[in-house]
Amino acid sequence: MTTEHICIMIAIIVYLGAMLYVGYRCSKNNHDTTDFYLGGRKLGPLVTAMSAEASDMSSWLLMGLPGLAYLTGIADAGWTAIGLAIGTYINWRIVAKRIRRYTLVAGNSITLPSFFSNRYRDQRKILQSIGAIFIVIFFIPYTASGFAACGKLFSSLFGVNYVAAMIISAIVIVGYTALGGFLAASTTDFIQSIIMSVALIIVFIFGINIAGGIPAVVENAQSLPGYLTMMTTYDPVAGVEQPYPIINIISMIAWGLGYFGMPHILLRFMAIEDEEKLTLSRRVATIWVVISLAVAVLIGVIGLAMSDVGALKTLTGSDSETIIVQIADLLSKHGILPALLAGTILAGILASTMSTADSQLLAASSAVSSDLFGDRVAKTGDKKKAMNAARFTLLAIAVIAAFIARDPNSSVFGIVSFAWAGFGAVFGPVVLFALFWRRSNWQGALAGMISGGAMVFIWKYLVRPLGGVWNIYELLPAFSVSCLMIVIVSLLTKAPSKEITEEFDRV
Repeated sequence: MTTEHICIMIAIIVYLGAMLYVGYRCSKNNHDTTDFYLGGRKLGPLVTAMSAEASDMSSWLLMGLPGLAYLTGIADAGWTAIGLAIGTYINWRIVAKRIRRYTLVAGNSITLPSFFSNRYRDQRKILQSIGAIFIVIFFIPYTASGFAACGKLFSSLFGVNYVAAMIISAIVIVGYTALGGFLAASTTDFIQSIIMSVALIIVFIFGINIAGGIPAVVENAQSLPGYLTMMTTYDPVAGVEQPYPIINIISMIAWGLGYFGMPHILLRFMAIEDEEKLTLSRRVATIWVVISLAVAVLIGVIGLAMSDVGALKTLTGSDSETIIVQIADLLSKHGILPALLAGTILAGILASTMSTADSQLLAASSAVSSDLFGDRVAKTGDKKKAMNAARFTLLAIAVIAAFIARDPNSSVFGIVSFAWAGFGAVFGPVVLFALFWRRSNWQGALAGMISGGAMVFIWKYLVRPLGGVWNIYELLPAFSVSCLMIVIVSLLTKAPSKEITEEFDRV
């Protein structure tokens, strides 16, 4: 192992050790399942803001987005970033305060499915059970993709066995999450967001310097037809400009709809100590998201300029997603301090993956232990037994996710956008109507949940392959169908009781 690799390894080991230590410290604050799954509603505004965005962005921010910009220019990456930025702001603006208030009033709900059942007085817990099943369906493979990303990063860097690297990464993630629960996941996500920011800044500055300065980067991008415009893209194979259809723009912006239904993001809103502090959280989160997304897109442009001057090898296809890894490797060859900085960059990629995986793991385990089997455990009245059940469930789900991720050539990464669409369509419309429409009822919510989830599968596998005008990201049609079904079924069935409407008015 070279000196550079040793320095990189030291930086990553320090980072992983720090995450486990945070989990240990946070474990002292977990006295019951409310603490474990919602941090006792004690999060501060900065931790709320940054942990929500870190758990959202995942490795896509440091790998997927720069890679997309590197290959085809700023249109595809830019419109996606715009959709995500708009979705982030609107979610914080209209959902955050109201869901914090409503979940507290409606039976002190600690999970999204339990909120639906409490909000609509669903005594049979149908909404809670169906919601939990959908969370498990979409989150276990999503978590597996995070484990796999960590394994591939270590395997490609140090030449170690993929499965061993993936399992070690999973053990660390499970370790601090099982110890400290939601508070540990949120605190580590806050730290990880800082590391991600530092990584972006280092890569941005170093990349511009190696590429020959900002004028050289701009000149290189302008020499490629369609690369720097939002209405055309660059075809790297043919070297020509291609039009960017309006249907693609709609599909990319539609990514923003997913925010209304993301359990791991909405839980941060529910967990803040004071709803009035959400205003500060919204401002911090929005600024961080806009700057981070913009820098990530620019890193792709900078990376291409570095390739053209011979500093980096030319990347094609999915290899373009390793652009930041390639830049970090180049930086590590400039001495011990640069190698440690390179380790920080790679820790940033690891952090972006772990910050999402821990939140997904916690949400999936809460769906099983709290929403599906919570009543059985609650009847015992034993808080320690409930905590142990929560930790055991988390461990069991992690084992299943690690089993799915065991194949380094598996297509588990492809499910990320599909899972985003699934959560957005299943939960997004129900959240919005539960918070803003007084007349909605549990039958409408159930119809919206099931129709949204079904349409994601139908559109993805039956309609979208037809191409042309049907080639729309499945989230948009599924979200629309879910909204329509909520309205129709709610109006065709019995109006909610006076108790429900009075609580709605009070909230």
